[in-house]
Amino acid sequence: MSKRSILHMFDPMPNNSPFDVNMALDADFDVLMPYSNVKLESIHNLTQDAIFSRSPAGIKRTAIFIGGRDIGMAVDMLEACKSAMVPPFHVSVFADPSGAYTTAAALVACVEKALKTQHGKELAGSRALVFGGTGPVGLATGVIASLQGADTVLVDHLSLDGANDAAKQYNRRFGSTLSGALARNDAEKAALIAEADIIFCTAKAGIRVVNAAVLSQAAQLKVAGDVNAVPPAGIEGVGLKDFAVPLLHAVQAPGAVGVGPLAVGNVKYQLQQAMLQALLKAESPVYLDFREAFNQARTLV
Repeated sequence: MSKRSILHMFDPMPNNSPFDVNMALDADFDVLMPYSNVKLESIHNLTQDAIFSRSPAGIKRTAIFIGGRDIGMAVDMLEACKSAMVPPFHVSVFADPSGAYTTAAALVACVEKALKTQHGKELAGSRALVFGGTGPVGLATGVIASLQGADTVLVDHLSLDGANDAAKQYNRRFGSTLSGALARNDAEKAALIAEADIIFCTAKAGIRVVNAAVLSQAAQLKVAGDVNAVPPAGIEGVGLKDFAVPLLHAVQAPGAVGVGPLAVGNVKYQLQQAMLQALLKAESPVYLDFREAFNQARTLV
C-alpha cells in the first residue's frame, strides 16, 4: 500500500492559518499535522522526528510548511529545517508566513507584467513605494521589488524610525537596498507619490490609503497595485478585478494603470497551490521561500 502524504505545519503563532490548511488539503495532501507556538529552537528536533519516522518511500510523501507572521523568522525556520536533514532522510520545506511570500510574489509579478506591457519598462530603474511597507506582505513585496532592481521605499504611517529600521534589517538579511519613509497625511503621501513610478498598496484591509486627491499628484506614475479586497479600496479607483486598467484619478499621468486585489489574488491562489504541489512532486527535496515563489509567479501572469 502506498504511503499517505503528510504535511507537518510549523507555526510560531498561537493558531495555524485556516487558509493554509484549506490550501494544503486542496493541493492533495492526505494528512495535515498543525503545530502552533513553535519556537525556532524546536525546529531541529521536530524536523528530525518527521524524517526518521518513515522509510525512504515515506520520506518522499512527507513535507514541512512554515507559517507565522514574521518573514525573517520564517526564513530562519526554513534554514533550521535544512540543517536538521540527514540524507537520505530529507524532506521538502515551503515557507509562506501569513501567505506573505505568495501574496507579495503575485503582486510584484502582476505589477511587473503591467509595467512591461503598458509602458515597456522593467522594475530595474523604477522608483517604487510600498504603503503598509512594515507589515509582512509589505516587507516581502519590498524585498522582492528591490532585488529586481527597483528603488524601493517602505512607507509607514506612524514612524520614520520604524520604516528605516525595517529597511536596514531586511537589507542586511537579504541583500536588498530598501529605504524608509513616513506618510502621516495626504500631503506627505502626495509628496512621495509625485516621484513614484510604482505604488504597491499592502496596508490593512478595509483602509483607503491613497485617495483620488493624492493620486492626482502622481506625475510619473505607471502602475499601482492593491491587495486590499475589503471595501473601500486601498487605492481609490482601482477595481477588484482590474489588470492594467487606466487609473482615472491619475490625471497628471494619463498612461497609469491599476492592478486590483482579485487579479493579484487569482495569481496568489494558483501560486500557493503550485508551491504546495511541488513539495509532493519533487524527486529530490526542494526548499521554497519568496524567491522561488516570485520566479513561479512570473510564469503564471
